[in-house]
Amino acid sequence: MAAELLVLQHIDREGPEWIAEWAAERNHPLRLIRPDRGDALPNPELHGPALAVVLGGPMGVNDRHQPGREWLEAERQWLEHWLRKQRPVLGICLGAQLICAAAGGTVEPLATGMPAQAIHEVGFGAIGWRLHGERVPWLASTPQQQMVLHWHGDRCCLPEQALVLASSLHCIEQAFQLGNNAVGLQFHLELSEAALERWIAEDLGFITAAGSSPGRLKEDAREWGQDYRQQGQRLLTNLLNHLWDQT
Repeated sequence: MAAELLVLQHIDREGPEWIAEWAAERNHPLRLIRPDRGDALPNPELHGPALAVVLGGPMGVNDRHQPGREWLEAERQWLEHWLRKQRPVLGICLGAQLICAAAGGTVEPLATGMPAQAIHEVGFGAIGWRLHGERVPWLASTPQQQMVLHWHGDRCCLPEQALVLASSLHCIEQAFQLGNNAVGLQFHLELSEAALERWIAEDLGFITAAGSSPGRLKEDAREWGQDYRQQGQRLLTNLLNHLWDQT
């Protein structure tokens, strides 16, 4: 039975973008699932070979008990089952936080300073990889410092079994791994130029709350966009290939 790519999407503007291109180039079937619209999630016990990719969204993991967000708790429970069966999964932003919660961790607002003040990380910024290819093969050829796109206001408080892979100035848990089959990225590598334009147009409140502006984001995209795409696509290729091998 051929493996398939299961993409869990939570809002129209945050689609798989370059991840869909990766799948198409390899003729991997892609199935888009919208839990927020009531789409059914496949039974981890019965479903055939698959890699799950859980995308981001403006909602938070801790919203899952609010009226109208019951689907978010159902998705967390599904991920708990998926992880228990040791099936491969990549979580991006909200997706990473859902993996953290499903594995026994918690999620809390990102904060800095004494006393602590909540902050948002939005825009292009560097992360530093704490581990490299000798311990994590899919990180081979990855530079020690890498420019990524941040777009979040929460952080993962990881369970003991998680391995922190990368950090930024304000967030220690920028990337993590659970075993050999589950990876969480707090940042985004998958965006196209057109997708970033949509995010800027549709998420102005979050941008300004972070102390940034559309103009600054567009200027940074002109300066850093080429490195972001080249390094990001190379890393995602290595990571997705690694996880696909676990199907």
